[in-house]
Amino acid sequence: MAAMAEAPAGFEHMGLDGRLLRAVAELGWASPTAIQAQAIPLALEGRDLLARARTGSGKTAAYGLPLLQHLLQVKAGAVAAAQAVRALVLVPSTELGQQVVRSLRQLAAFCARDVRVADLCAQTELSAQRPVLMEKPDVVVGTPGRVLAHVGARSLSLRHSLELLVLDEADLLLSFGFSEDIKALLCHLPKIYQALLMSATFSPEVEALKELVLHNPVTVRPPEPRLPGSAQLRQFAVRCGTEEDKFLLLCALLKLGLLRGRALLFVGTLARCYRLKLFLEQFGIAACALNSELPARSRCHVITQFNRGIYDYIVATDEEALAGPAEQPPRRKRGGTAPSKGKDPEYGVARGIDFQNVAAVINFDVPPTVESYIHRVGRTARANNPGTALTFALPEEQDGLARIEDALAAENGESMLQPYKFTTEEIEGLRYRCRDAMRSVTKQVVKEARLREIKDELLNSEKLKAYFEDNPRDLHVLRHDKPLHPAIIKPQLRNVPDYLVPPSLRGVTNPSSKKRKWLQLPHAGARRRGASTARGTANPLQSFKYARHRAKRPAATPS
Repeated sequence: MAAMAEAPAGFEHMGLDGRLLRAVAELGWASPTAIQAQAIPLALEGRDLLARARTGSGKTAAYGLPLLQHLLQVKAGAVAAAQAVRALVLVPSTELGQQVVRSLRQLAAFCARDVRVADLCAQTELSAQRPVLMEKPDVVVGTPGRVLAHVGARSLSLRHSLELLVLDEADLLLSFGFSEDIKALLCHLPKIYQALLMSATFSPEVEALKELVLHNPVTVRPPEPRLPGSAQLRQFAVRCGTEEDKFLLLCALLKLGLLRGRALLFVGTLARCYRLKLFLEQFGIAACALNSELPARSRCHVITQFNRGIYDYIVATDEEALAGPAEQPPRRKRGGTAPSKGKDPEYGVARGIDFQNVAAVINFDVPPTVESYIHRVGRTARANNPGTALTFALPEEQDGLARIEDALAAENGESMLQPYKFTTEEIEGLRYRCRDAMRSVTKQVVKEARLREIKDELLNSEKLKAYFEDNPRDLHVLRHDKPLHPAIIKPQLRNVPDYLVPPSLRGVTNPSSKKRKWLQLPHAGARRRGASTARGTANPLQSFKYARHRAKRPAATPS
């Protein structure tokens, strides 16, 4: 059964508690998204839902608001309800789980005394989380393996209290190998409960899970493009002749001030992730790398630093997509134990994780699949914010780029990926500096940087603290191990002399100045409406052609 399309109602017309409406207003949500407008009224009626919507469409609030509304109604009943775990949210990864917990607590900000949300996502000992569960929180959020482990340890009981089950990012739950854990967990749930299954895709596996979990569900699938339209998301492609050209163009974009705001840089492998990070550091550009070999706690710390503005750039891989559809990830053992292959199977930066205020996504390497491109680019242009996606492609990557262009072509067949206007000759003066930086970042330097990060993780690990106390010699050896030698930073690369600035940009931007005059390319929608190019509505990417045009006009007012 599919939901009928209706005129979307505002949050205030959905029958939500006033405290939830106040939280929605504090978050600045003027009106519900398409998935929220359709899913929330149905969920409030107590219907089971199978909902599909793309990344960044507001799925968390689509189930979070009905979930909190249900709990508040139970608490406000004529008969005082006993404290119990009434809602369970299953998530595929620690990072996404912490994001969900944060979102639910934001929505419950004005009823925090009545609704308690417990986070079981942290990779700590079960005993450390048991005191939280003894207080019987209203909502529990965790991965299926972790929740099942607590059920098996009898620190969590759901059979007599659970009223609402949510499976968030259901397609990822299955691709991460949680299907057996979910089936085992269903045996510990009551016979009757409301279930909401949220997913970005409807695969055969998701359809099979629907049969297990949902009862007479309503399918919510609002019509929406796979990515925002060109008025909100501008997509560019750059055909680079050599690998060096990729590094040269990225250096020019960042050092000449052609790209402003926070950006995610996606590469194909973890080694390239570190190489690009170290390359940027040669130019004084602080960036952090998301390493799938490190624990979830460390990755969450990196994301938090990015969201707080400590770093403007994150270099990452979407290794889940790189595995390809035919290659199944190893199945997780019951209790949430990850396979011992080094990389965390819950890792997948392109999906699920909430990077805040991302102005641009740079595909330094062409994504391996169309879905990977969509999920990478979906990190920007979220909600009503504008965004930019820029994809660098070598000659051997042209076929992959063509597949993406064909899949995302407009109705008239025109490619959504427009060529980025620049000529290599304009940035040729930066090439020798680029080569100097690339020579400094050797394979050995990359290897040592990765080893240093793992070593630091060992030294700072809470889990190993007791071991080192019992084995001080091992700690001494680790601390006095052979020192690692990262790439030598050359101070002269930090600043770009005026004579190296392309003629089209002279007088427009001053790369050496701390008070840089950012020139903003107006947002397409703003141009049509005659609106101003305020910081919140401007597109973060400026082209050489646009800069050349502006350079001929009187100086612009600094933004």
